[in-house]
Amino acid sequence: MNRTKRILAGVAVAVTVFGGVYGLAASLSVNSDTLGAGTSAAAACQAGTVSVSYGATYSAAAPGYQATTVTLGNLDTNSSTGCGNKAARVTLTGPGASNASLGEQTGTTPTSGTTMNLSFTGVKASDVTGVHVVIAG
Repeated sequence: MNRTKRILAGVAVAVTVFGGVYGLAASLSVNSDTLGAGTSAAAACQAGTVSVSYGATYSAAAPGYQATTVTLGNLDTNSSTGCGNKAARVTLTGPGASNASLGEQTGTTPTSGTTMNLSFTGVKASDVTGVHVVIAG
């Protein structure tokens, strides 16, 4: 009987701790106005998802394919309510899970259209495993 009481007490403690941690985690938010912990797109100027693609060009000097152009798509470029005319930073990361910066470019989002292109040099396409996009302003 003593063992059953210990097991029930352990379960009660685990439920209490899990509930407290879950409650704290749920109170964290990730947006453009605050800092928090999480994985979420935080774009106060963008209602929809920004798409990201990159183009590769073969380089005989490297040799191999290089990531040369990153295109941000589906941008809301309205300058009064959207992401138009804001500072943008794109970072290519890799290789693997290292998340190390392979190259970074900055620019200003356009005030018309829905795409923005940024040029990169010296980044092996095979090393790119991620991309980070920040639009601020």
